[in-house]
Amino acid sequence: MGKAREINATQDKQTIETRVRALLERMSLEEKVGQLNQVQATGPNVVEDLAPAIRAGRVGSVINVVDPEAVKALQYIAINESEQGIPLLICRDVIHGYKTVAPLPIGQAASWNPDLVRDCARIAAEEASADGINWTFAPMIDIARDPRWGRIAESLGEDPYLTGVLGAAMVDGFQNSANGGADTLVACAKHFAGYGASEAGRDYNTTNIPENELRNVYLPPFHAALKAGVETFMTSFSDIDGIPATASDFLLDQVLRREWSFDGAVVSDWDAIHQLVIHGLCENDIEASYLAAQAGVEIDMISSAYERHLPELVEQGRLSMDRIDTLVGNVLRVKIRAGLMDRDVMALPEEPARMKGLNLVREAAQQSLVLLKNERATLPLDVETLKRVAVVGPLAHEPAEQLGTWVFDGDAERSVTPLMALESMLAGQVEVEHVRALETTRSKDRSGFEPAMHAAQAADAVLLFLGEEAILSGEAHCRADISLPGVQAELVRHLRAAGKPVIGVLMAGRPLALGSIIDQFDALIYAWHPGTMAGPAIVDVLFGRASPSGKLPVSFPVMSGQVPIYYAHKQTGRPASPETVIHIDDIPSGATQTSLGMTTFHLDAGYKPLFPFGFGLSYTHFDYSDLTLDKAQILMGERVRAEVTLQNSGDRSGTEIVQLYIRDRFGSVTRPVRELKGFQRVSLEPGESQRIAFELSTDDLAFYRRDGSFGAEVGDFDLWIGPSSTDGLHASFRINA
Repeated sequence: MGKAREINATQDKQTIETRVRALLERMSLEEKVGQLNQVQATGPNVVEDLAPAIRAGRVGSVINVVDPEAVKALQYIAINESEQGIPLLICRDVIHGYKTVAPLPIGQAASWNPDLVRDCARIAAEEASADGINWTFAPMIDIARDPRWGRIAESLGEDPYLTGVLGAAMVDGFQNSANGGADTLVACAKHFAGYGASEAGRDYNTTNIPENELRNVYLPPFHAALKAGVETFMTSFSDIDGIPATASDFLLDQVLRREWSFDGAVVSDWDAIHQLVIHGLCENDIEASYLAAQAGVEIDMISSAYERHLPELVEQGRLSMDRIDTLVGNVLRVKIRAGLMDRDVMALPEEPARMKGLNLVREAAQQSLVLLKNERATLPLDVETLKRVAVVGPLAHEPAEQLGTWVFDGDAERSVTPLMALESMLAGQVEVEHVRALETTRSKDRSGFEPAMHAAQAADAVLLFLGEEAILSGEAHCRADISLPGVQAELVRHLRAAGKPVIGVLMAGRPLALGSIIDQFDALIYAWHPGTMAGPAIVDVLFGRASPSGKLPVSFPVMSGQVPIYYAHKQTGRPASPETVIHIDDIPSGATQTSLGMTTFHLDAGYKPLFPFGFGLSYTHFDYSDLTLDKAQILMGERVRAEVTLQNSGDRSGTEIVQLYIRDRFGSVTRPVRELKGFQRVSLEPGESQRIAFELSTDDLAFYRRDGSFGAEVGDFDLWIGPSSTDGLHASFRINA
C-alpha cells in the first residue's frame, strides 16, 4: 500500500513527468479511472460511506467535505489503505472567502487593486486549508455584460483586461505562487468558456458567440489565468455553436491544449457530463463519457459517468489506453505540483489569526465601495453637526445577507453590520434610531413606512440600506427586472418627503437599474455585498475616515431593457449622439416616421448607461493635465509611452484609479469604441501632483483578425487617460509597417 509515497522519495532525482509515468505503469485501469472520478460527500457517515471506494482506488477527488477530521480520515485511507497511495483532491467552492468573507468578486473588482484581490484569495486559502480543503473552484473569470445573470456576482466584471489582471491575482493568491504549501489551494479558472453570455441573462442558457468575439473578449482572461499558473479549468454548462463546452474539442483540445499548451486538469461542472444527454448531444451516459473524454475533460464532477463507462469504452476499443493515460497523467501532475504527494496531507495547517482576516476584508470592503452620487457634498457626514440619524431599511442589520452569495462556510457570527458599526462609533455622540421599514428587500408590506417617516423627520440625516438579499443573485438566481425589488423604491420616495438628506447604501450582487430612483438620493454608495466587515467599512466611508476610491467594473443601465450594455461596444454605421437622440416624451402627437434620430438608441432610455464602466466619485477632486506621447508613430514591435499629470486639487487625501483606453480606428474587423489597456492606483495628498506613465507595445494592441491570425495592424489609434471609460484626455498615434 501507499506506493506513491515511495516515488516521492526520489523527487530531487526525477522530473514530474518521470513520476507521472512511474505511477501510470503501476496503476490498473480501474485505478486510473478512479483518478478521474469525483464524488460528493453527503450524509452523516461520509467516511464510512466513501471508504470502500477510496480504498479500492476508485476515487480521485471528493467535493464538499469540510469536517477536518473526516478529511484526515479519508486521506489516511487513500494514502495508507489503497494500493497506490495517491492523496485525494478535497474540493470546495471557496469563492470570496471561507469563514471570513471578503466582498463579492464583483465588489473586489471595484477596487481595481490586484494586490488586495490576491491577499483576499490568500487568506481564504489559509482558512480553507486548515479544514483540509486543497482545491477551490475559483476564480470565475467569465466576462459578464448582462446584469440579469445571477452569476455576475461571482464575476470580475465586463472587461477582458481588468478581469484578466484580477483573475491572475486571485490565482496567485490561492496557489501562493504555486509553492505547493500546506496552506494553499489549487485554483480553477471557470467557466471555460462564454458562460457569461447566456441568452437573456438566464443561467445555463445557450450562448451565441462568434469565434472572433470569443477569442477577443471571452478567452483572454482564461489565458491570463493560465499564464499565472492556474492548475485546473472548469467547463461551462452552456453550449457554443451547438456544442456544450464539456464536449468541445475546439475549446478543450484545440485552444486549451494545442494553442495554449495547458498541462493541468479540466473538470466538468456539476453533473455536466451526464447533462450532455439532457442537452440532446447524445443518447446516453456512455456516449457522453466518450465525448467528454475525447474532448479533454479529466475529472467527472459527481455524475459517475466516467466510473461506470470508461472501462467499457476502453474494452470496446473506442477509447485507447493512451487517451486514458493522458487524462490521468494530467490529474497526477496537478497533485504532484500542488505538493500533495510530498507532504503529510493529514497534518493540516493552523487557521490564521482571526484579526488578520478581519482587517484584510475590512480594507477590501472599503476599497470596493463606489460613490455614485454626492450632491452638495452630502458626504462625508460630520459627527459634530449631527444629533440624530435615522437608519432605515432591510439590510442595515443582516449579518448573513451582507456576506452575499457562495458563502457555504461563511461565519455570520463574525459579521459586523452597518447598524452595529454605527451604534459603536456614534455611542454617546449621536443618537441612532433604527427602523427596518421592510422585513425583506422583496417585501410589499408598507406598514413600516410611517415609523420610518417619523424617524426620518426627527433625524438630521437618513441612512437607507437597501438592495438585494444574497439569495437574489448567484447561480440560477437571475432576474428579468433588475430594479430595486419589492417596494423599496416607494420607500425612498416616501422618505424623501421628510426633507432631510437621504443617503443610500445599496447592497446587491449585480448592478441594479436605478434610473427611476437616482434623483431621490442626495448621496449614493454602491456597496455590492461587502462581506464580514461591511459595517465598519461602510461607516469608515460615510464619516470620512476613509475616502471612497472604488470604480465600477461593470456599466450600470438606466433601466432593465437596456441590458446588455457595456462600454467596449462596436461602432455601428449609425452611432448615436446627443444631437440625434429623441426621448419618447418629446415626440409630438401624430408625428410621422422621419430620418431624424435614426441612430442606435432607445426612445425611453437613450444610448448611455446611467453610470459608465470605470466611474466612481471621491471626496476630493483630481485634475488630469499635460498628456504627452513620446512618439507620434511607431513600428511593429515598438512601444509608445504615454504620460499624464495627476493632481489632487481638493482638500482631502484620496486615491484615484487612473485608466488608459485606446481605440483602433480602422481594422480588418470592426473594433470596440474603447478598450481598457492599463490602470494605476495613485494616492495623493491635497495639492500633491504626480506624473503617471504607461507604456504600450504593439503586442498590447493585437487582436484576432479577420483571417484568424493574432496581431496588431497598421493604422491610427486614439488614446485616452482619465477617470472612467467616458472621460479623459485624448491623444493619438499611428502604427506603421
